[in-house]
Amino acid sequence: MTSTAQHPVQHSDQHPRRHPDQHSHRHPLTVGFDLDMTLVDSRPGIAAAFRVLSAETGVPIEVDLVVGRLGPPLEQELVHWFPAEEVPATADRYREIYPDHAIAPSTALAGARESVAAVRALGGRAIVVTAKYEPNAKLHLAHLGIEPDTVIGSLWAEAKGEALREHGAQVYVGDHTGDVRGARAAGALSVAVTTGPCDATELRTAGADVVLEDLTGFPAWLAAFEADRAA
Repeated sequence: MTSTAQHPVQHSDQHPRRHPDQHSHRHPLTVGFDLDMTLVDSRPGIAAAFRVLSAETGVPIEVDLVVGRLGPPLEQELVHWFPAEEVPATADRYREIYPDHAIAPSTALAGARESVAAVRALGGRAIVVTAKYEPNAKLHLAHLGIEPDTVIGSLWAEAKGEALREHGAQVYVGDHTGDVRGARAAGALSVAVTTGPCDATELRTAGADVVLEDLTGFPAWLAAFEADRAA
């Protein structure tokens, strides 16, 4: 997994840009966030859950590989380790294991709470749209004291765009090229952070409008974006 320290801040991408499909200032501000490696460093928890799954099933799983490519749905990871016909039942078991092993070890990423609070301070709504199983996503957020207005789970890449569009999100913040694709599918501005498996070049190549090292710079960026949107 690539750490934030390995990615310099992309100063040239700090300024808000108008997106061709950006909602007008007459619409209330709504910002979507991804969960894993955007708001939450879930690597320790996911690693713990996969170790339990490996012990239960007797299937060797290289946990470092798993946590180094977080983003896509669970089933896409499980096919690397289990026969296709076993994946649905194995996914169900993993989701059962998860609450007892993955929630407590996971931590909020730098700037996560402040970024959600910044949306609220501007009178906006913060929503979480994630590929993670929704009940487990809600457990993470409750444990860490992060309180979005809405949580929508089990959506990946372009499918995230459906929820973002339904909720009128002008901005979607994520760490993966799949998140960029979701934002673009919604006609939302894509803000990418380099706290996940994708570096700044990958994110920009995928079409990210803004690239930040992490969420610590997001509140200031959002304030400038909202001022520009209202101008």
